[in-house]
Amino acid sequence: MISLARIIRFFLETKGFEICGEAVDGVDAIEKAKQRKPDLIVLDVAMPRMNGVEAASKLRAVMPNVPIVWFTMYQELVGHSAVGVDAVLSKPEGVGGLVECVQGLIG
Repeated sequence: MISLARIIRFFLETKGFEICGEAVDGVDAIEKAKQRKPDLIVLDVAMPRMNGVEAASKLRAVMPNVPIVWFTMYQELVGHSAVGVDAVLSKPEGVGGLVECVQGLIG
């Protein structure tokens, strides 16, 4: 079975984006983002060890200019801008919607 992360990677790479890393949970996402300094971060809200709300808040504090996108099953998230998330997309919208969002945020 192909993971959602691989599908996302494939679609973004076919549009010319370079994926600098993948994380297994919120803590790993923060560590890798600090090391690799990405141009954009995609998080899920439901992640082990540290959820996407906490991770986004911590990432925003250390990387204030890096766009953060939540790609999640939770379609109606209120207050996402309060933790510094630039966009929220639901997984049912599909990876195509995510690609369009990324293109809009970083060109």
